[in-house]
Amino acid sequence: MTTVHSFAPIAATDATRLVLGSMPGIASLRAQQYYAHPRNAFWPIIAALFDLPAGLDYRQRCAHLRAQRVALWDVLHTCTRSGSLDSAIAADSIVPNDFAGFFARHRAIERVYFNGAKAEQLYRRHVQPTLPARWAALPLSRLPSTSPAHAGMPFAEKLAQWHGIARA
Repeated sequence: MTTVHSFAPIAATDATRLVLGSMPGIASLRAQQYYAHPRNAFWPIIAALFDLPAGLDYRQRCAHLRAQRVALWDVLHTCTRSGSLDSAIAADSIVPNDFAGFFARHRAIERVYFNGAKAEQLYRRHVQPTLPARWAALPLSRLPSTSPAHAGMPFAEKLAQWHGIARA
C-alpha cells in the first residue's frame, strides 16, 4: 500500500461547474497531470464537448477547460491505495480535500459533476456533510467514469452522458 496525494485544482475563479474524480491513478501521478493514462477518455471527451483543436498539450487543455469555466479536482487529498483502482483505497486512510475553502474561493460554482460512482460516494460521505448549507445544497450529477477500467460503456455513450457539462 502506498500513500498518494492529489493535485491542486484546475479552476478559474469564475468557474461555474466542478468535475470531481476520486484520486489520480498511477499514470497521472507519474506524469503529474489529471487523467494522464492514454486510455482514459476524459480528455477526448472534453475535446469533443468543447471542440478543442487536436494536438494540444496538457497546459493548453487545462487553459481551455478554465476558459469554459469548468473546474477539475479530486475528492480526496490523500489516501492509501495499492495500484490505481478506487476499490483499493483503504477506507481508514481517507483525507478529503478542503472543499469549504475551494467553494469560498470559487463562489460561482453552480453544479458538481462526478467522474464515476466512487467520486460521488466519497463526496457524499466525507465532504457534503461538512459543508455550509449553501455548498451542501449544490446540484450533484454522477457521470460515467472515464477510466479505462470502466470499458464496458462505449465512448459515444459516455460522451452523450457527459454533454451536460457543456450545456450548463
